[in-house]
Amino acid sequence: MFKGELGILPVDIIFNFIGGLGLFVYGMKQMGDGLQKTAGNKLRGLLQMLTPNRVAGVLVGAGITSIIQSSSAATVMVVGFVNAGLMTLKQSIGVIMGANIGTTITAQLIAFRLSDYALYAVAIGAFTYLFSSERKIKYVGQVLLGFGILFLGMSIMEDTMRPLRDSQVFIDLMESFGAKPFLGVLIGAVVTIVLQSSTASMGILIGLVSVGALSYQMAVPIILGENIGTTVTALLSSIGTNTAAKRSALAHLIFNVIGSLAFVTVIYTVPNLPAIMEVTLVRISNYFGHSISPGRMLANTHSAFNVLNTLLWLPFVGVMVKIVTNLVPEKEIGVQRGIKYIDKRMLQTPGVALDQTHKELVRMAKLSRKSVAKAGDAFLKGDKDTIAEVKKLEDIIDDLEYSVVAFLAEISNQSLSEDDINRVNSFLNIVDAVESMGDHAENIVELAEYKLENELPFTEHAQEELRNMFDRGEEVLDYSIEALEDFDREKSMQILELEGKLDSLEKEYKDEHMQRLKDGQCYSVSGVVFLDVIHNVENLGDQATNIAHQILECFCNQ
Repeated sequence: MFKGELGILPVDIIFNFIGGLGLFVYGMKQMGDGLQKTAGNKLRGLLQMLTPNRVAGVLVGAGITSIIQSSSAATVMVVGFVNAGLMTLKQSIGVIMGANIGTTITAQLIAFRLSDYALYAVAIGAFTYLFSSERKIKYVGQVLLGFGILFLGMSIMEDTMRPLRDSQVFIDLMESFGAKPFLGVLIGAVVTIVLQSSTASMGILIGLVSVGALSYQMAVPIILGENIGTTVTALLSSIGTNTAAKRSALAHLIFNVIGSLAFVTVIYTVPNLPAIMEVTLVRISNYFGHSISPGRMLANTHSAFNVLNTLLWLPFVGVMVKIVTNLVPEKEIGVQRGIKYIDKRMLQTPGVALDQTHKELVRMAKLSRKSVAKAGDAFLKGDKDTIAEVKKLEDIIDDLEYSVVAFLAEISNQSLSEDDINRVNSFLNIVDAVESMGDHAENIVELAEYKLENELPFTEHAQEELRNMFDRGEEVLDYSIEALEDFDREKSMQILELEGKLDSLEKEYKDEHMQRLKDGQCYSVSGVVFLDVIHNVENLGDQATNIAHQILECFCNQ
């Protein structure tokens, strides 16, 4: 199997290992996707239960990571939540601590040595997934299919790695790691960074230990390195996010690095500590009348370290907040163009991506509301600077519409639950309505420009009617924002009522205006502009009604 003294692996063994690893990672992803879809909106509900209580945050973090099968994905999700304002920095630290515990559950599962049942799970899962007509059963089938593929990949990796125990070159290399624990930490970190998954690197490690290619004592420092390597994903995900999200990613790094380096220091200062740990685990197992496999010892050590690290840090969450706040100070920024909350790295968790889209839609609606208010002022006061501000806001709103629609299109290409499919469709309708509000504001300032350029006169009575029309239009928009923020049924119903009043008001003012024209009290060109303005304001009510209908139909009936 090996060539010469160098112990070079032939090409077929390399590809067998990569193929097994590919099946392992793919199976893990399928199992996580199936669990997410089986849980449906319960995952978001779990997050909504978060309180400032740090223990609750740890439990939620562990639960979510158990569902999505990846601490890296969970911490990326947390960074996204903080960036979207769905979670505070203090809450996020507790969840990140829990994520480190949750990721050990997969390692415990792998250590059960269920490879013999892999093809049974694949067969049952594939049949259920392909032929079941009921959505929930299909999701369960996907979980079983992923479970089977994961262990099938694990079995292939173990078979491929088994010859390593007879390679003198590999043995010498591992002995050097055993003599220098820091090298083990380094290789664990590098492998995890490359694979972007601590679970995948843990699977390889358990495989090496299980086939005897690596001893338990040599593997312990590598576990610590994996805990450091997994923080890189969160750091990368924080690029381009707000200050709070960057602080969350940094907290994850500090938590894992300090914990791991502290344990490595203990390994260096306490003679034969890994050997003592191994003997202790064996004795505990024997006390309960069981024998323990090397893979199980490694999984237990992984879990124990992360639980212990969390317990040590838990009382000092407030201190952690102060540390990262000082390291990443708040920056003063002006009006932000482009997206603020949505993050393409959240596409793997569509429910969360949709929550981010919701936040972006609310932000977009507030910008449209601001644009409308300024458009009204610009028309009534004839302010050229305000007209320019409205046009800038309209550009920002147009850019946002393009980005949000593109993001929703990408979400729709993911594997979605039925509820999430409905949310995507509803959000597409809402973003169109919100963008149209900005268009009406732009129409009004174009009429304001025409009024200024042609010095059109307006009677005091006409100006008072316009002022009242603007006030009623802005009132409807205020209700639409509040309804959209909380998916509020009562406010959505009030929008429908207010829009009816706005329609009546437009008709009343139109009739009064026509009478003024007949009486010769109005300049005809001014009259045309007047009618265009009140018509645009009335259309704002129509767009608010569209939003209300989407809320009532999609979100108030779930």
